[in-house]
Amino acid sequence: MDIARRSLLAMAAFAGGAAMSTRTSAQSAVAPADPTETLRLWPGRAPGGEGVSVTGVVTERSTDPAFHDRFAQYTTDPLMTVFRPERPNGSALLLIPGGGYRWSVVDKEGFDVARVFAASGTTCFVLRYRLPGDGWAAGADAPLQDPQRAIRLIRSRSAEFDLDPKRIAILGASAGGHLAGLASARTDAVYADIDAADHASFRPDLSILMYPVATMADPFVHAGSRDYLLGSSPSPERIAAYSLERMAWRGAAPVFLVHAIDDASVPVENSLQLLSTLKAHQVRAEAHLFQEGGHGFGVRLIQGRPAEAWPDLVRTWAKRLDFAL
Repeated sequence: MDIARRSLLAMAAFAGGAAMSTRTSAQSAVAPADPTETLRLWPGRAPGGEGVSVTGVVTERSTDPAFHDRFAQYTTDPLMTVFRPERPNGSALLLIPGGGYRWSVVDKEGFDVARVFAASGTTCFVLRYRLPGDGWAAGADAPLQDPQRAIRLIRSRSAEFDLDPKRIAILGASAGGHLAGLASARTDAVYADIDAADHASFRPDLSILMYPVATMADPFVHAGSRDYLLGSSPSPERIAAYSLERMAWRGAAPVFLVHAIDDASVPVENSLQLLSTLKAHQVRAEAHLFQEGGHGFGVRLIQGRPAEAWPDLVRTWAKRLDFAL
């Protein structure tokens, strides 16, 4: 009995120690360090800022030291955070996180996703862009000025980053997917050239749109994104002008769409309607619809579920297009 009792006590102590070790390990986990390399988009003030008086702020929502969940508001000096891979494969990826045009998230669809693609050799640039409600002269086109300028900067400095200037991809999520879609579809520059970098093309060579806010029209619009981009009562003409599925995509780069069917924030019809438009305009496109995943899953929120495969699906698709990601 004594031996049995001692054995049970020892087992309990071991189990308690293992649990303590697990808790200690979880508690000691810290979020990976941010890259220190950033690129300002504009040599001076961003265009059209004469009436802008806001002050930029970045807010942390996470209470878990293992990961960040930040969002940026009132950005006046847009920038790119650079993730340089150990072995560059010659491709670049500009990431545009979501935020409903109210703010721009930093980690979930930015830094977290950039680390995944940088690990396979892609040089990643996470964009912190301006928002339409902050008083910029260009209004709804102010956010688009930033990815157009960003792609031109990346392309004009491709030698510096060991990049092929013909292999610059864009990845946008949610409202960032709408902005990436505008950057992919529109052929008009929305700001005046300011230096030699603006002689380069601003259109991407590949587009990845994750659960994109594609339409500005009812019944499938994400109303918050429309309100912050176009105001509370936009005209039918303005709605049409900013709805991706109503744009002339012919001649655009290939597009990859990712969406969850159970997305309750941005209905999957946003991607389905856009896919029909891409097909009609003979744009090479591929779409992956997952039964579950909700909205805004990025890479961290879908671990262990089928949608976790989306980065590998993107890489396989891009490889068929002779584009390493």
